[in-house]
Amino acid sequence: MSTTQTAQPWWRRGAIYQIYPRSFADADGDGVGDLRGVIAHLDHLNDGTPGSLGVEALWLSPFYPSPMADFGYDVADYCDVDPVFGTLADFDELVREAHARDIKVVIDFVPNHTSDRHPWFVDARAHGARRDWYVFRDGRDGGPPNNWCSDFKAVGPAWTREPEGDQWYLHSFLPQQPDLDWGNPAVEAAMHDLLRFWCERGVDGFRIDVAHKLAKDPQLRDRRPGERPPNEDWEPEIHERLRRLRQVVDAYPDRMLVGEVYLLDLRRVVTYINSGDELHLAHNFVFLQLPWSAAAFRSSIDGFTALSSKIAWPAWFLANHDHARVASRFGGDGHGAARARAVLVMLYTLRGTPFIYQGEELALPDADIPPERVVDVDGRDPERAPLPWRAPSEAGPGAGFTTGTPWLPLVAEAEHLNVATQGRNPASALRLARRLAWLRRERPALQRGEQRSVEVHEDVLAWLRIETDERYLVLMNFATQARRITMPPDLPPRGTVELSSDAGREEGDIALDALALAGSEALVLRIDP
Repeated sequence: MSTTQTAQPWWRRGAIYQIYPRSFADADGDGVGDLRGVIAHLDHLNDGTPGSLGVEALWLSPFYPSPMADFGYDVADYCDVDPVFGTLADFDELVREAHARDIKVVIDFVPNHTSDRHPWFVDARAHGARRDWYVFRDGRDGGPPNNWCSDFKAVGPAWTREPEGDQWYLHSFLPQQPDLDWGNPAVEAAMHDLLRFWCERGVDGFRIDVAHKLAKDPQLRDRRPGERPPNEDWEPEIHERLRRLRQVVDAYPDRMLVGEVYLLDLRRVVTYINSGDELHLAHNFVFLQLPWSAAAFRSSIDGFTALSSKIAWPAWFLANHDHARVASRFGGDGHGAARARAVLVMLYTLRGTPFIYQGEELALPDADIPPERVVDVDGRDPERAPLPWRAPSEAGPGAGFTTGTPWLPLVAEAEHLNVATQGRNPASALRLARRLAWLRRERPALQRGEQRSVEVHEDVLAWLRIETDERYLVLMNFATQARRITMPPDLPPRGTVELSSDAGREEGDIALDALALAGSEALVLRIDP
């Protein structure tokens, strides 16, 4: 490994690739992805050559034993593997095989709630010793204790009444996902033990599900219309609990915590990473929800930088298992595929860690899910469609994902939007993603260099990456038509095109004063000092 790769902590160096295990690869033909399917395709992620995605880490969404009411985010046992995904021995083999390829392993940690079938909640419901591990309260005026609603709109109130008795229990999501009471020290101690269990098995990091919910308003006050928790009055307790989680993982070398901090306020998001003793990274949902506008992205990126401390490190993503894919979300006018390619350039070249959701390297759109195939209560099936590995005309209707019937329909475009076909096409999104990953690995300026915005056109997002005598200028055209660039006077008159999201762009030396970007093009230029 080069000095460039060792100069930064692993979680800053390259992309972290999210795997949704149900939809990545199915090794046993039952139509549902599994851990052995992941093992079989690790070389796609990083085989040590530019023919792979060169990822630094993979992040596995939940694989724990679960009734699957919320597809694994309702955990019934935090220390095992659900049989649909394999065994604990399969997980151990996955870690060994990933590490053999210099791929770190990050797993989902779900500390806010358990399944209602977890032994802890079964005991609590029976008024056992763990009753106070959950949030049980008396009702109010014949109804729930307050006006809190589930984050899943279809569920309604965030409280369910016990079948026998007058008390209600809190669930931020489904009734099958009762919230734990982190105000009970025994709950926190149990969660710390779980982190230690997985660290001992070689896990390198944890993505903390709904990290912003690790404390509840102790007074259970009604929420104002539109108010999203947590209220800033009791947010400090969340920070303290995250600091204690950080102390647990810091006892093991080279471990990392990234939090799902679903707050739409950059000022509050950065507080989770600014001090250096809480999260290493925080997912930025303000960035995720931006409209397709150069001005909006510029303001958000610069705003995050202005609010961040010197040690804070951004985490950039625009898709995951809960949100529409880029090609669909920004594709209403027919330009989704080109924008998905441009977004790959942006994620890999911004200062920070790119999080790439499986299939983004193919510029996949969401799948069309007919009503009779809908399985998710919150409408997230389209972005969870299985990954096509081969063309259906070659591999059958499972497209290399499975030899059986896929648990969800694949995208209609699987014939050409699949790994094998794109791997043979030099102009494909996959080949672009691979080049971006290895360019970042090889160039210190793109990996760790400082960043500053550049004004070149109102429709073009532009930024410089600078490391000693190495400089790169990245340009991203948000317009669907070509835009001619006006370069700042402090930049040299010529540059070198390293790569472009537009397959028609010629690489090599170029005059910057005559540069025009094609519609939806993103371009990486090397600028000599």
